[in-house]
Amino acid sequence: MTIVKPLRFLAITAALALSAAHGAYAQGDAQSGVKLFPQCAACHTLEPGRNLTGPSLANLFGRKAGTVSSFLRYSDALKRSSVVWDEKTLDGWLKDPDKFIPGNDMTFPGIKDDTARRDLIAYLKAADTTPGMQLLGPRMPNLRKAKPETIVKMIRHCGDTYFVTTGDGKTEKIWEFNLRFKSDTSDTGPNPGKPVLLGVGMRGDRAAVVFSSPSEFRTFIQQRCE
Repeated sequence: MTIVKPLRFLAITAALALSAAHGAYAQGDAQSGVKLFPQCAACHTLEPGRNLTGPSLANLFGRKAGTVSSFLRYSDALKRSSVVWDEKTLDGWLKDPDKFIPGNDMTFPGIKDDTARRDLIAYLKAADTTPGMQLLGPRMPNLRKAKPETIVKMIRHCGDTYFVTTGDGKTEKIWEFNLRFKSDTSDTGPNPGKPVLLGVGMRGDRAAVVFSSPSEFRTFIQQRCE
């Protein structure tokens, strides 16, 4: 869940109150809607061009569904739809995404409370038109500044085990099913040739190796036993 710092929250609340005073959000309470946005922030940002699991919601109103050019993971159903986002279409989508556009890939059951939907839509519209009102989504770690002890030097596979050697000379032994290989081509992804080992999960027995591009996978993974 996104945590809103007190001063930032007060600034957003003041901007919302000013907008409401002009009657811009009569159909919903944007001040309440800002508290609901963390439900969306796990998969979406309000920052132009910054996509997560889902596309950026910046400049949402008046945009045809499935048309953010930098987002490549739209379902065919969404791209084929003729939906243009406004208060009415967003209300239908947020109430029941699967019913509104059957066959889409959004794994979200919907918001059944009418007031909550109106409030969230009011906030999204305010964030669309009022500078400084966009809550920041979760930030990925800057792997270009990874500590030497997390930078991978070699990966060896034998039997059902990966042996991952890092910059401090230590070798982690990880069951093959518990090690994930990922790539991060963004500005905060690893430096080329310096993949990073990250711990994931709650038990401490799972890990991920993040590469700067998929082309590095074969370079680092060696199939051999000693």
